[in-house]
Amino acid sequence: MKEATAKRIADDLLRPLLNTSWRFFLLVAILGAIVLTGASAWMYQVWNGFGESGKRWPVFWGFYITNFVFWIGISHAGTLISAILRLVNAGWRRPVTRCAEVITAFALMIGAMFPIIHLGRPWLFFWLMPYPNQRRIWPNFRSPLVWDFFAISTYLTGSVLFLVLPMIPDFALVRDKTTGVRRKFYGTLALGWQGTTKQWHRLESAMQIMAIAIIPVAVSVHTIVSFDFSMAPVPGWHSTIFGPYFVAGAIFSGIAALIIAMAGLRKFLHLEDYLHPVHFANLGKLLLMMSLLWTYFVFAERLTTWYGNGTSEMNVFWVTQTGSYSPLYWTMVICNFVIPFPILSLRRTRTVTGCVIASCSVVVGMWLERFLIVVPTLGHKYLPYSWGPYQPSKVEIMIMISTFAAMGLLYTLFAKFVPIISIWELKVGEHPFPIEAAAQVKEHAILRTNP
Repeated sequence: MKEATAKRIADDLLRPLLNTSWRFFLLVAILGAIVLTGASAWMYQVWNGFGESGKRWPVFWGFYITNFVFWIGISHAGTLISAILRLVNAGWRRPVTRCAEVITAFALMIGAMFPIIHLGRPWLFFWLMPYPNQRRIWPNFRSPLVWDFFAISTYLTGSVLFLVLPMIPDFALVRDKTTGVRRKFYGTLALGWQGTTKQWHRLESAMQIMAIAIIPVAVSVHTIVSFDFSMAPVPGWHSTIFGPYFVAGAIFSGIAALIIAMAGLRKFLHLEDYLHPVHFANLGKLLLMMSLLWTYFVFAERLTTWYGNGTSEMNVFWVTQTGSYSPLYWTMVICNFVIPFPILSLRRTRTVTGCVIASCSVVVGMWLERFLIVVPTLGHKYLPYSWGPYQPSKVEIMIMISTFAAMGLLYTLFAKFVPIISIWELKVGEHPFPIEAAAQVKEHAILRTNP
């Protein structure tokens, strides 16, 4: 590999911002069309009523809540991984952190839409917010659904700050390399950044504080999402293991999503000199560890349910093990353990391609896991008279597909307007000096290097 220099790093990572090919417009057009189709399906549901969805008694939670839990879990890819790696000062994290943090912000935005999509009257979405109102209807603060609002809004605010802070020096770099309207735009985003030692000290202090603060917030978010289920006296849900189980699953699916996103960036933006096989290998090891941890939680949860032999719990147990939902259950096990375990256990298969295959398998398996938590339980409550099937409608399926397209579209647009790899962090990695000397290197390399 060619020796990395400050000028070459800037040229390579600013190339997607300064040069636009027809492939970008084609990809945006395709993804945008899918997103518009999903939006049209939702408007069709709003116009004709919530009956256009597949929600029928007794299953009133289906694809929408499944995708809500799935996307909130995916959001743990960035902030948690990036914050931990930043705190332990892992040098290999530098090209990875921004790729991960972007996933967090966009996945949270997409996940937060599903409670609104799930409303029969979405124009009254503000009723979900606990605020003093003239109707004198106060929110029930004992409800985990109210806790979701506080947890997700706090996490989204912290994640956006954690994403934007390290972007300021790169905005200044783009400002100094562009002219006209683009220079004014990036100059505004740069917030007057000049790269002084005082500014670098304050930036790194703020990033350190955010990295410490965001970890407990990230853990609490998916724990509170699990409370939506575990606090309910419903067979199969009322379990104390759901908190750590959901957090482990969120990190598991988040790492898989990050590997897929990195592979796409590496391929289409030609970032092979920055996203190395070692980055995928290290993330693959984390994915392997989380696969084993996920398997442990599933085994513990299933074992205690089977050993307890409660009538209502066993109805849910057998319908997923040998009943109508068993094909989905065993597909989940294959995708989350059987496929990734041998691939990620061996060094010769823990390649970029191997990690991507394992990650795609995990994403599918974790979506199935969320579905199997929600639907079989609601369809098999305490008494057989309240049992019933669930069949997703075309509207639900189209909206679900459009959210994946929305994630791809947002990620594509972000990579077009913001360096997807932190330029200044890569440059500092080339000069491992104390902070005073490093600040001078940053100031010189970022603001005084001629194109």
